[in-house]
Amino acid sequence: MSRTQMSARAKRLGMRLSFPATAPCASGETGVFELRFNDGEATMRKLEIADPQIMQVAIQQEIERSEESRYDHRLHGVLLVSSGYSCTEVGQLFGQAATTVQRWVQRFERGGFEGLREGERPGRPRTLDESQWARIEADLRKTPRDFGFEAGLWDGPVLSEHLRQCYGIELGVRQCQRLFRQMGFRLRKPRPQVAQSDPVRVATVKKLRRLAKRDDVELWSLDECHFQQHGSRCRMWLAPEVRDQVLMHAPTRKSVACFGAVSLSTGRFVWQVCPIFNAETFMSFLRRLLRHRRRGKRIVVVLDNAKYHHANMLKPMLHKYRRDLTLLFLPPYSPQLAPIERVWKLTRRLALHNRYFATLAEVLSAVEACFRHWIGPNEVLRILCCII
Repeated sequence: MSRTQMSARAKRLGMRLSFPATAPCASGETGVFELRFNDGEATMRKLEIADPQIMQVAIQQEIERSEESRYDHRLHGVLLVSSGYSCTEVGQLFGQAATTVQRWVQRFERGGFEGLREGERPGRPRTLDESQWARIEADLRKTPRDFGFEAGLWDGPVLSEHLRQCYGIELGVRQCQRLFRQMGFRLRKPRPQVAQSDPVRVATVKKLRRLAKRDDVELWSLDECHFQQHGSRCRMWLAPEVRDQVLMHAPTRKSVACFGAVSLSTGRFVWQVCPIFNAETFMSFLRRLLRHRRRGKRIVVVLDNAKYHHANMLKPMLHKYRRDLTLLFLPPYSPQLAPIERVWKLTRRLALHNRYFATLAEVLSAVEACFRHWIGPNEVLRILCCII
């Protein structure tokens, strides 16, 4: 609704409508506005999201989490095109290329709703001879470690080096990526395997919602995280016969260990780098967290069931600060209930994704530079981690 239309409606209701002088615009401007009443006067304020660029990244990550959400995303794009938007306009709204939106529309016109779902696609014609093709296909069914590489999964750089060492063939990274597609491989995000949660115990998360409404309680989500020196990978190449790959991460010592906690009401983030995770370092971090307690508030820390979270050496401290600090343990094997997991994921995306780090010091510098944006109350983490 434009400002002219809103002013006319307010006049019919016998109210005087005013707009903030700090945000002038043309009378025909449309958008989403918030209506506020003050002494019989209605004021309209345009709604905006804090740090929209970072929130776009977080929302896009949430969309990419499942095949069904990606299908809904394409369906929404086609709906906007059918409502009169151009493919370029929809692409700008969705953060996609206009040609991508065009393909969605073409697939919808050819196959209807099923055309928008993910399926198998034919590869390009072969460029290697039959013998080389068969050998490379067999190699890709194994892991890179079987050929002496440190990498745990196949990607363009690893395949390029493998072809150079074992076959004497020089192919660039982009050529190797095309080779994956020619062999029928699909680029997918690996699914980490997590044990099944107990539905009855998961239901206890309702307690978090009750605590979040109390004025004398401030909820914090706490967890530990390793940031690997090899950075982060979002997708991997899969053989055509593999539909849902489970990626087994190999243990490595080349990582930065970090405790972190985020306030679910303000978005404030507290972290501490440590050499190892144990009861002693955990207690040190709890003392650090207590320094951020607000007056009149009791800190309730939501955390998982790591062994050192239940250590006996914590009992004297927890008894001493029993009026200021409480530990609330999540049901076993329920990482999806920890809001701070979204913070770790966003950090990897903003600080580590598609970057090469020669030393662990560079990893630490990149991670802490990201964390420093969230030292005080902020809308990014508040929206990302809030509990309603």
